[in-house]
Amino acid sequence: MFRIKLFLVTNLCLVSLNVSAQGFDVFELGIRDLQSALEDGTTTSVELVDLYLARIEAYDKQGPMLNSIVRINTRAREQAAVLDAERARSGARSLLHGIPVLIKDNYNTTDMPTTNGSVAFANFVPSHNATQVDKLLEAGAIIIAKTNLHEYARGITSIASLIGQTRNPYDIRRVPGGSSGGTGAAVAASFGAVGMGSDTCGSIRIPSAYNNLVGLRPSKGLSSIHGIMPLSHTQDTGGPLAKSVEDLAIVLDLTVGYDSNDEATAVMQSLPAPEFVDSLDSVQLEGLRFGKLTSYFENANGGVRSRIEDALEWYEEQGVEVIDIEIPNQSELLSASGVIGFEFKPDLNQYLASSGNPGVINVSEIVELSLYHEALEAMMISSAEQELNEQEYAEAIAARTTLREAIEEIFAINELDALIYPTITQAPVMAGDPQPGTGCPLAANSGLPALSMPVGFAGNDLPVGMELLGKHFQDENLLAIAKHYEEANNPRMAPAVTPALENGAPPADQSLRSSFNRHGVSLVVDFKYSTVTNTLNYDVSLADDSTAEVYAVTLTIDSEEIEGLNEAIVLNLLGPDSSRASGEYFMSTDFRDAFREERVYLRVFADTIGVAGAVQIINQDN
Repeated sequence: MFRIKLFLVTNLCLVSLNVSAQGFDVFELGIRDLQSALEDGTTTSVELVDLYLARIEAYDKQGPMLNSIVRINTRAREQAAVLDAERARSGARSLLHGIPVLIKDNYNTTDMPTTNGSVAFANFVPSHNATQVDKLLEAGAIIIAKTNLHEYARGITSIASLIGQTRNPYDIRRVPGGSSGGTGAAVAASFGAVGMGSDTCGSIRIPSAYNNLVGLRPSKGLSSIHGIMPLSHTQDTGGPLAKSVEDLAIVLDLTVGYDSNDEATAVMQSLPAPEFVDSLDSVQLEGLRFGKLTSYFENANGGVRSRIEDALEWYEEQGVEVIDIEIPNQSELLSASGVIGFEFKPDLNQYLASSGNPGVINVSEIVELSLYHEALEAMMISSAEQELNEQEYAEAIAARTTLREAIEEIFAINELDALIYPTITQAPVMAGDPQPGTGCPLAANSGLPALSMPVGFAGNDLPVGMELLGKHFQDENLLAIAKHYEEANNPRMAPAVTPALENGAPPADQSLRSSFNRHGVSLVVDFKYSTVTNTLNYDVSLADDSTAEVYAVTLTIDSEEIEGLNEAIVLNLLGPDSSRASGEYFMSTDFRDAFREERVYLRVFADTIGVAGAVQIINQDN
């Protein structure tokens, strides 16, 4: 009978993993910080464009390959120079003057194609800008790029026939949410200061939740959808995704309001203009009442539920009362009040008919020519074949009013300031899988405002979003409520795979060799650590002169002492009856931090008889 001896090799080390970026850097900076740097001459808008473009070059089609950008604005630098000159001459137009922003590629832009993610519109240039694009340009913003989306905005995983699947920067194997997933991933990766998305049923809020961002689906009619390729004019809304509540507020102040081209905004003529930035400090938490929508919590992933309950506990500590709420007949009300299926075909057909020469005539031609990704095939074929049933459509429109009244009654009876539930109850799926868990219809079908705010990360290192549903046209209150939590808890964390550039380039892969020669065991392990793909590659080999039988070579983290190492095994590198193995490990946050902090240990299990020893690894920075 043999005895297995355990040999422990001291911690693996990497050197020069964190090199400070040289000069000014846009990484994770907010609008006000960027504007301050422009005002005091620390940087220029031309430099901001160059810095953001360098990040896009490094990380969108290379490195982690987020695939969030459809097209770069080739005139961005030229436009930045004009805005720099204007600043010097007469000052800034607004807080967005000279700030690069990202635009979802279903917003009309006259100097760049607008594709809706589809090969059907690969080179379609509209005759007019979307209203919100015009507002951004009037404020002095620079459109740096157009972002990918779930094709035709009809899904929540952000896959499209024109450029394919966008990846989640917090786990590049997974989806970023949708349909504004390209905007979400790009803003999270600091490819622009903020980004614009659209939300028909969750398309701003879900990418916000999955990319550690803040996003508002505004009250229907607060801002114009004119010039946004339609999915459902009744449910469509447009607005920003941002890294902070203040950034969100800045963009909202500059993009909301009445537009004669969008009849839903007529209500804004009788309402005072919202003041999002000035209202951020207008709400005191003491005495507020939240309704916790229990049905959405019951169906939530454990990690998602825990993070939101932690956030609610914090709010309770600040004096907020949280009560359990159910909406009577909620499922029936939601299923009866959706209108996307009724409106997609006629709305898109009308848009195409009024758009000059988009290249295709209507939805039927798109389907006939198969101008869509296979993930949308069943939905597109069904849409092309569907004929509008006027009675059923009218019933669905009426059901929307019934739903809103039922929610407003819950608010009134319970004196609520917000309804609370997970933005999406499940973690982002692996690319290619269907995504369950959305709670989007509650706001989308009622027309009420809903804000997704980040509340931390689940155990699988993925961001979690909490949604606040508010009263009609009291959108500012939602941002003010979220601002308190953001200031106290700082939930924003940048993705590991898109760090600050080092002298204009992403961090280089790091290599090291670890060797072990003792007790009849002679082995070498070569490691390559990549920040931008979040992978640890390894190649382990036993030398021909090894006399011991080796059963396993493993990695363990978080040991404080070499003697008596008792931590669990994280990764197996080599098993029994093997002399060589190689592989790739997608690192968890804990493992990545431990590796960088020199808390990862190599363990060798063999049959050599004798006293177990410890040998220091020889590190070579290759």
